[in-house]
Amino acid sequence: MSKTKPAPLPPDTLIGGYRVICKLAAGGFGIVYLAIDASGQKVALKEYLPASLASRDPGHLLPTVPPDKLSLYRLGLKSFFEEGRALAQISHPSVVSVLNFFRENETVYMVMNYLEGASLQDFIVTARELKRPKVFRESTIRSLFDEVLRGLRIVHQHKMLHLDIKPANIFITEDNKAVLIDFGAAREVLNKEGQFVRPMYTPGFAAPEMYKRNAQLGPWTDIYAVGACMYAAMQGYPPNDAPQRLDKDRLSLAMGRLRGVYSDNLIEVVLWCMALDPLARPQSVFSLQKELGREVERSYSKPTVADKVRQQFGSFLSSDKQKGRPSADVTQL
Repeated sequence: MSKTKPAPLPPDTLIGGYRVICKLAAGGFGIVYLAIDASGQKVALKEYLPASLASRDPGHLLPTVPPDKLSLYRLGLKSFFEEGRALAQISHPSVVSVLNFFRENETVYMVMNYLEGASLQDFIVTARELKRPKVFRESTIRSLFDEVLRGLRIVHQHKMLHLDIKPANIFITEDNKAVLIDFGAAREVLNKEGQFVRPMYTPGFAAPEMYKRNAQLGPWTDIYAVGACMYAAMQGYPPNDAPQRLDKDRLSLAMGRLRGVYSDNLIEVVLWCMALDPLARPQSVFSLQKELGREVERSYSKPTVADKVRQQFGSFLSSDKQKGRPSADVTQL
């Protein structure tokens, strides 16, 4: 039997001077609410409440944590609080703003700007349902991810990693600005100190090293996820997850289908970002920004006859043997 998820705070709950309106989302590390502050301004209120470590009955404020999980719960709590402190120091239009963070009800709350708009995931799924030949124009992809990288560069300069970059965590505001949201997985600082809560990963967007114990994570880990997001914005569905790719890598074949649709340069950038070997990827956001923004004459190679045959054969195998391919799973985006 699956574990019951912790109950969200009921509407009209007053907490830290904020009034809860409704639940917006729930993830592995907590719950996000729409709330209003004392002046009536809308905010997003994120509550640390990991479903694997704590429970809460409907109508209650305090979480219940089993004694054998208390130390891990407190470790995550401390990490979440430090994350709020670090994010509050970052002021950049491409990074969600943390306005306040505080302890209450034996947990921690993070208050962030409430954003109006939709996630990149929403746009990709809509385009896929409309069966558009291109999910996004190349110029849109370049400008969108230029904004994402500007924000990510600042995050890395503050010795933080995001570790859960995916289309659902790239928000497109109503004035068409890209904002990195949900740093719920940003537990690992670059100068790793002692124990930490291992981040959860999203299949298709998590780098191979995130599946390994004691692997060295760094900017290159987030860069892999950026490349996977670009892939999704081009293909309309997520790439195969890292373990599948380590077994049999079809990335080049998949990207080959886009020859002639997107420029060779953009395709090569995605392949560079998504190299299975961390050392073969861009080692910093700056080096990726330079390549993505480089003024080059965009050439468009057309798939060869051999490429087309391989693609058709690959599609046949996929339909025959891989019925659970990523494109069928919208939730991975």
